[in-house]
Amino acid sequence: MNNLKFKEKAGMDFIAIGRAAVDLNPNEINRPMEESTTFTKYLGGSPANITVAMAALGMKTGFIGRVADDPLGRFVVNYLRNRNIDTSNVIVDKSGAKTGLAFLEVKSPDDCSITMYRDNAVDLKVEVNDINEEYIKNAKVLLISGTALAASPSREAVFACLEFARKYNTMVFFDIDYRAYTWKSVEETSIYYNLAAEKCDVIIGTREEFDMMEMLTNPENKDDYATAKKWFDYNTKIVVIKHGKEGSIAYTKEGEAITGAVFPVTPVKTFGAGDSYAGAFIYGLMKGLSIEESMKLGAASAAIVVSSHSCSDAMPLLDEIKDFIKNYGK
Repeated sequence: MNNLKFKEKAGMDFIAIGRAAVDLNPNEINRPMEESTTFTKYLGGSPANITVAMAALGMKTGFIGRVADDPLGRFVVNYLRNRNIDTSNVIVDKSGAKTGLAFLEVKSPDDCSITMYRDNAVDLKVEVNDINEEYIKNAKVLLISGTALAASPSREAVFACLEFARKYNTMVFFDIDYRAYTWKSVEETSIYYNLAAEKCDVIIGTREEFDMMEMLTNPENKDDYATAKKWFDYNTKIVVIKHGKEGSIAYTKEGEAITGAVFPVTPVKTFGAGDSYAGAFIYGLMKGLSIEESMKLGAASAAIVVSSHSCSDAMPLLDEIKDFIKNYGK
C-alpha cells in the first residue's frame, strides 16, 4: 500500500490551480517548424493536462484559474467542460491578458522544442480573491504547478491555496514544472519553489528540476536520497525523482526507495509524458494502490501519450492503460 491518508468524504476528488493554455501541434512532423504549414489546436498547460488525465480516469475534478476573454479562452473552458471538469472556479479575465500559446516543433522523436507566446499571460493573473476556501476544503487533492509561482498575483494565490489545503487536510501534490522562460532568475525560482515545497505532501520532478531547487542550499548534490530526505522534515511523505528514459524513483518518509517500471516506446514527440505520468500516478495512490503499482500506471500512461500527436487529447482511460501494460512487448 502507500502511506497517504486521503479524506474519506469530499465533494471533489482532485482540483488543480495554474496554467490552462493552448498547444498548437504541427500536422507535418519530423521537420523544422518553419516547414510546417498546418497545426492542430489542443488544450495545454501542465496542471490543466493533469486534470484532464484525472478526469479521463473517472475522477471528479475541478480547475482554478483565469482564462482570457477571447475565443482561445472560450476554447479552454469548453474543453474542460466537455471532459466533465468543473469550471465554477475558472474566471474570465477582463484585463486584456492573453491565453498562453505553445507551438510545438517535432524534428524527430528525440528532437522536439517549444516556441512559447506568454507575454501578459492570463494564467498568471489569478489572484488571492479568486480562491474559494470552501472549494479547497471540499477536495481530497490539490495539485499546484511550479509555473504558477513565477509572478504575482498568481504566486500569492497559490500560497493561499496551500494555506487552505493545510488547514483542511487536503492532500497537496507539487508538480515542479520548471519553465525557465517564465522566471526572472534561477535564484528567484529556487527560493519560491522551496517555500512552496515545504507545504506539500508529494513532490514530483525531474533530477534537473531538483538540481535547480538545490542550487542555493546543496549545489553539488546529485544524490537522490539526500534530495528527498530534506523534505521529510516538513509535510512531505513521498518524493518522486524522474530520470527520463531511465525511469523514476520514489522515496518515502519511512525510508523506502521504489524504482518505477519503464515502458520504452518509439515516441511521436517527447511532450506530455510528465503530465500523463502524474495523472495516472496520483490516481493510483488515491485508489489505494501501492507506490510501485501507481508508478507503473504512470509510466504506461506516459508511454501512450508520447506515442500520440497530442498531449491532452491522448490522456488514456484506465482500461487503455491496463491493456497497454498487459500487451506490452507481445
